[in-house]
Amino acid sequence: MEKVFTDGLSFALPLLIMAVGAIYSEKSGVTNLAVEGFQGVGAFIGALAAILLMPVMGNGNQAIIYIAMAAAAIGAGIYACLHALLCIKFHADQVISGVVINILAVALTTFFTSSANTAINGTSSNKFILGVSNRFTVPGLSKIPWIGGLFTNMYPFEIVILVLVVFFWYLMNKTRYGMSLRACGENPQAVDAAGGDVEKTRWIAVMISGALSGIGGMCFAYSLLANFSPAIYQGYGYLAIAAMIFGNWNIGSTALVCLIFGLAKSGGYQLCIAMELPSNYSDLFLMLPYVLTMLLLIFFSKKNHPPKAAGQPWDKGKR
Repeated sequence: MEKVFTDGLSFALPLLIMAVGAIYSEKSGVTNLAVEGFQGVGAFIGALAAILLMPVMGNGNQAIIYIAMAAAAIGAGIYACLHALLCIKFHADQVISGVVINILAVALTTFFTSSANTAINGTSSNKFILGVSNRFTVPGLSKIPWIGGLFTNMYPFEIVILVLVVFFWYLMNKTRYGMSLRACGENPQAVDAAGGDVEKTRWIAVMISGALSGIGGMCFAYSLLANFSPAIYQGYGYLAIAAMIFGNWNIGSTALVCLIFGLAKSGGYQLCIAMELPSNYSDLFLMLPYVLTMLLLIFFSKKNHPPKAAGQPWDKGKR
């Protein structure tokens, strides 16, 4: 059971930070299916920074992880400007834009990974080998029955993500910018009439979405995969969007959904091991979060209430 909690949390938290980014974008009125592409580009930029720093700082230097996360946030935030440009400036269909951003991300990162490896190592590999981040255990809390596993063998980035989630919850719910952001997704005309800048607010929200998704992608690269490769595009971005929808665009309830997804994934894998099934069966058990997504969609989709203006281009000339 401890292993289920440990692995479940390490999957749920990167998923959560990506979902929080998606919430910011959609709360501002910009539908965001591009989370998958954002996390892939962010992971690529962060992994490239790590590969370049390893010979200088040493392979075992944990500071590289935090630098890689910062690079991932910046790179994905800049890449998210493409989605913002298409949707906010040129009024492109926001769903199609998101899909195109995802497809473009796969092509670009695969090409540039091979090119970078050729330049650095003389090989055309499509992987950046990173290794797995060190872990730590929280004294005292790890001894609590049942839930102690949540505080055992934690990745350092899990603490970073928790701090970021609290910060962005506060920013959305307790600040003037957060109030303007939520209003842009519900009634942008009222924001404009009150002197607010709808386009600027949405641009910032989409860039925040990209930055947080990039951090999530970098965390997956340093934990589940131990490398950056095209395998980073496994549908985690879409799973984060599903968590956002089932969490009804609320950060608190979305966190709970992400935890359920994480426990379903790790629980299925541990069940496969306990039953001593062949390794090829593990893929079936790893499908549990996606199966759970379909079941939740059947029972709860009618109760969801997305922002009223989500997906609607803002035209200042129209009231």
